Amino acid sequence: MTQKGASTSPYPSDAQRSLITLALILATILTTIASTIANTVLPQIRASTGASPVEISWVLTSFILAGVVVTPTIGWLEHRFGRRNLLLVSLTGFTLASAACGFATNIYQMVLFRILQGALGAMFIPVSQAVLLDINPPEKHGQAMSVWGMGAVLGPIIGPMLGGWLSEYFDWRWVFFMNIPLSILAFFLIATSMPKHERKAAQRFDSFGFLALSAGVIGLQLMLDRGSSQEWFASPEIWTYLAISLLGFHIFIVHMLTCERPIIHRSILADRNFVLAAVMIFFIGILMFAGAAVLPTLMQTLLGYPVLATGLTQAPRGIGTLLSMVIVGRLVGKMDSRLIILTGVSLTAWSYFEMSQFSLDMDNRLILISGLLQGLGLGLIFVPLMALAFTTIKPELRTEAASFYTLIRNVGSSIGISLVGLLQIINGKTMQSQLAEYATPDNPNVIASLPPQIDLATAQGQAVMNGMIQRQSTLVAYIDSFHFLFLTSLFIIPLLFLLRTKRVSHV
Repeated sequence: MTQKGASTSPYPSDAQRSLITLALILATILTTIASTIANTVLPQIRASTGASPVEISWVLTSFILAGVVVTPTIGWLEHRFGRRNLLLVSLTGFTLASAACGFATNIYQMVLFRILQGALGAMFIPVSQAVLLDINPPEKHGQAMSVWGMGAVLGPIIGPMLGGWLSEYFDWRWVFFMNIPLSILAFFLIATSMPKHERKAAQRFDSFGFLALSAGVIGLQLMLDRGSSQEWFASPEIWTYLAISLLGFHIFIVHMLTCERPIIHRSILADRNFVLAAVMIFFIGILMFAGAAVLPTLMQTLLGYPVLATGLTQAPRGIGTLLSMVIVGRLVGKMDSRLIILTGVSLTAWSYFEMSQFSLDMDNRLILISGLLQGLGLGLIFVPLMALAFTTIKPELRTEAASFYTLIRNVGSSIGISLVGLLQIINGKTMQSQLAEYATPDNPNVIASLPPQIDLATAQGQAVMNGMIQRQSTLVAYIDSFHFLFLTSLFIIPLLFLLRTKRVSHV
């Protein structure tokens, strides 16, 4: 009886399941590291490619934006080609794109290859989620997601550290070359462990809905990225991007509500748990990537940290995440997941509050403490929120739901990076203007606080003062950005109490 039951089990053997899980974790780590590893070496890439401050930001946002655009197609691609084939082709393309990024000689090549890298790497996370949910029985979903989630969450955290080390001892190009051997290993594991009979009945691709959604997302991203350099709505270009974005989203929503089979199944968006979790993961995407994107620049440009020290100083963030991921694997299924998420959000909010206390003369203790808190918090959020999101989703819609879930997180990440960059520009200029107005030769308070060798009546003294104002106003802009992320963390908390934790079975 036992042997018969084992032979007809819908799940793979323990050994095969372990190999598949290892392969999926490795693929997930590849794409999550690739999304953040360039953060630490942006100054080196800018110097090597001759990019402007606006252009260099596209090294980060182009990767995320490409993933956002491609993600809605993953459900259709899975039906058309099968999960195994989709992963193998994506890994091959991702490897080639990574190598091309390492060989790029100008910013246009770099952005093009980052687009390809982001588009192909976008396949890994949603397909991995769906595969793991299918190869594990329901009672092991929490444990499986916890193990896999280490790769999904640790990647963005160890990326900056690894990038700093590679740039210091080798060259910034190695942050891309390192993907090659790891991709080959993941390819081999997937090719040898995943079954081949996965292709499903073909369905019509909703190209109209895909184009409308893509237009909305791309228009929004272009508006956010180009706004600061084009004086925002004083420029017809920005109005054009806004119009494209609003029109694209409007057409997509109307089409989704009226089309027979839209690119995102309507039943997914009718699931309260999933929609609430998707809203929350949007803000989690902002919290995960926006702070990590600006912290290395702050440390190198204002605090004078070398690139290696910048990466290593963020190690507590990775350690905190690793610890919390180990803990959360034991807690999911044994206590209310909403309480776990609440603890994680609270720790994340605390970390950004601590970061809003940064100063120009501080040591690295506050950076280390805030990083540890943030790592602990994010590790406690990711897995239980994902488990709650898929509690009431039908099994046949898991890949599609996972794709949309990843899409929302990537949109949050991309918008978060752009918003924080925008806040820094606006707040930096505002603070610089206020300080310059205050720091005049006829202000006795300013004169009394300056060293004797700085004379504001001379050109040299004014130059020194301008440099001091520039540094202080830039720091205030960073602090305002961290305070914004602190408030974003608090916004998530009320949504927790609307989530359901009881599993709904599907016949």
